[in-house]
Amino acid sequence: MATEGPAMRRVQVAEHPRLLKLKEMFNSKFGSIPKFYVRAPGRVNIIGEHIDYCGYSVLPMAVEQDMLIAVEPVKTQTLQLANTNPLYPDFSTSSNNIQIDKTKPLWHNYFLCGFKGIQEHFGLSNLTGMNCLVDGNIPPSSGLSSSSALVCCAGLVTLTVLGMNLSKVELAEICAKSERYIGTEGGGMDQSISFLAEEGTAKLIEFSPLRATDVKLPSGAVFVIANSCVEMNKAATSHFNIRVMECRLAAKLLAKYRGLQWGKVLRLEEVQTKLGVSLEEMLWITEDALHPEPYSPEEVCRCLGISLQELRTQILSPTTQDVPIFKLYQRAKHVYSEAARVLQFKKICEEAPDDTVQLLGELMNQSHASCRDMYECSCPELDQLVDICRKFGAQGSRLTGAGWGGCTVSLVPADKLTSFLANVHQAYYQRNNRNLTFEKQSLFATKPGGGALVFLEA
Repeated sequence: MATEGPAMRRVQVAEHPRLLKLKEMFNSKFGSIPKFYVRAPGRVNIIGEHIDYCGYSVLPMAVEQDMLIAVEPVKTQTLQLANTNPLYPDFSTSSNNIQIDKTKPLWHNYFLCGFKGIQEHFGLSNLTGMNCLVDGNIPPSSGLSSSSALVCCAGLVTLTVLGMNLSKVELAEICAKSERYIGTEGGGMDQSISFLAEEGTAKLIEFSPLRATDVKLPSGAVFVIANSCVEMNKAATSHFNIRVMECRLAAKLLAKYRGLQWGKVLRLEEVQTKLGVSLEEMLWITEDALHPEPYSPEEVCRCLGISLQELRTQILSPTTQDVPIFKLYQRAKHVYSEAARVLQFKKICEEAPDDTVQLLGELMNQSHASCRDMYECSCPELDQLVDICRKFGAQGSRLTGAGWGGCTVSLVPADKLTSFLANVHQAYYQRNNRNLTFEKQSLFATKPGGGALVFLEA
């Protein structure tokens, strides 16, 4: 239940190779043994891209890949972080002086986001220190939410060390808010599914208030994740925050066009709610109110009746001050059509007609086309990978996650899975000589996994 906190399980560490290895590495690093372990999963978003921060529902599921942290509270007020991956250097800081550098999305800053979020929620100044060893097997910058899983894991670690309780929903909301310390203006999907996921079911995640509903996926097909091996770090590029701002500006122009008080409007969903119309009607209103040609900052000011100074100081975020053009029509068209596709996807899963897999696949294909053409968050490698997946039997294939690199998700009939994996492997990975460090994690079938947990040694 979402009203409960994450589960706590007693386990025999010796029976879990990954936990045992982590325990041994922790011992050699810190000279002691962990008091407990926390896991938080990554996720794949099946449909509903770039719409959570616009206020709309999304449809993700947790994957089995996760962040795992071994923890030992200590008497000093020092936070010591280490990572099993030698690419990520050790870090230590005072637990009472958390500084998060937005200019550098370093791995430990994501841990600090979760730590600081819990600290601030309870208004605590005197926090105990801890030794933590992090082990992640979610490919980084792949669109499977490795960074949010680390924020969530750190939030749950901190809560457990403090001996405090929060519901999964509260934890998800705190972690979604605290990830913004790193500078990305995300919605709340990644943190919500990390805490609210349940084995065997995808979730429709709705916002304001945050809630999750089970969505039973079709039994005759499998979701396959394929990594394009193009890395995109959301916090290191302005693409993501520019899209957030374009949606905000589109919402304000649409609200003004329809005579609403646009000043406080931040999200496209608010315009629809205030007008009391359908998503289809919002697409018609977008056609009337906005033009396909890009808007300059000056034109945005003319439309809203404000000065350039007011636009810069009251509306634009620090990272979008110098953006020369905004594509408002295209972004709004994507968001309203994608929000409708999410609801259609859920409806088809519930009604389960004979051609369920084909219908869901068509929605996924439409989603990719919209992400590519209207939201412009794809890249040549993702488009190539989507085409290859469809060619070898996927009923639907699309980019997943923020885009500009990362992974695709494909819906593959179960009887075609073996040939699909072999053919895609050869056509994309072998032919292109892709970086196969993460070969096993470049192409794999997945099923809905469970949410964040605390493990205690039995």
